[in-house]
Amino acid sequence: MHKKHHLVLTSSDKLLPDTTSLLPYLNFFKNSLRKQLGHESAIKTSTDINGEEWFWVDIPVSTGTLRFGFPRSRIGVKPSVAFFVLLITGFILTVITAALLTRRLTVTIERLYHAAQLVGKGQWPDPVPEEGPKELEVLAREFNRMSIQVRELLANRTVLLAGISHDLRTPLTQIQLALEMLPNEGGDQHLMSGIRRDLESVNRLIGQALEVNLELDQQEKEPVEIASILDPIVEAAKQGDQVINWQNEMSCVFTLNSLALQRIISNLLENALRYGDGKPISIECGCDKKSLTIQVQDRGSGIPEAEREAVFQPFFRLEKSRNSKTGGSGLGLAIVRQLANTNGWTVQLLERAGGGTCAKLVIPMD
Repeated sequence: MHKKHHLVLTSSDKLLPDTTSLLPYLNFFKNSLRKQLGHESAIKTSTDINGEEWFWVDIPVSTGTLRFGFPRSRIGVKPSVAFFVLLITGFILTVITAALLTRRLTVTIERLYHAAQLVGKGQWPDPVPEEGPKELEVLAREFNRMSIQVRELLANRTVLLAGISHDLRTPLTQIQLALEMLPNEGGDQHLMSGIRRDLESVNRLIGQALEVNLELDQQEKEPVEIASILDPIVEAAKQGDQVINWQNEMSCVFTLNSLALQRIISNLLENALRYGDGKPISIECGCDKKSLTIQVQDRGSGIPEAEREAVFQPFFRLEKSRNSKTGGSGLGLAIVRQLANTNGWTVQLLERAGGGTCAKLVIPMD
């Protein structure tokens, strides 16, 4: 019996102290004995010559009292090991539960994040599912409503701009017609030339506003040869003795919004010509598997570092006289930044080594 079940039977003539062990197994054992014997039985304890603890129980029989016992190792449970097993198990269950709860909370936030990115690029994502905790559900609902409102505002902007342009061009056309009908140039040829020039300037600004509005709404992308876009822009920008260094040595084919790219390069080149002090302009183009980079560089007086971001704001001009001949309209770089952001591109104004400004446009591969 000892070899098979690790149980020992002996006489009960020796007094043993009651055990003070808190092992759960002993409580189960006492409850089982009480059910079998019909009364409470005390569990005694002793220690053998090897230092191992033994548990004993006295059971009355017909001829007296029989004592049987088993060693502590018979139970097989080691508190320290059991504690660490329970601790690790509890930790794993806690981590899994926390991950599931966190995922439930963050999935809506992640959807809102991606949707906000698309809206920032001028695109319109599908409505974000309104689910999750109450706070996130309300946030998703309000975001969807805001997205619809922004889309309606932009649509109204297009209609409003077209209406204003039409209403402005109608009286401008009538004024131009009236000027042409005046005999003898209205008596003052110099004054009439100035009026015609101002009318042409207003018409040009209205036309540019309509073109930019069209380019902002245009989201179609197509594979284009970059040189085929840059070549005509460079040729159209050459004036008099102005030198523009552009060499088409690399073939780059990218899928992008060609209208937006044309407008950005045209505005950057126009800005370089206006502030380049008549010195040679350099255009560099490079592409790899990750991005396309176009740099428009001049040798002008440069832009102070503190104002390199401010010049992208509408109507901000380094030249404060508000003279269109020296400072432009103040919208060129603002249009560049807006078109770049809409298409997910980046544009920077950097200091050029040796003096001047480097306008750098980076277009990532889709």
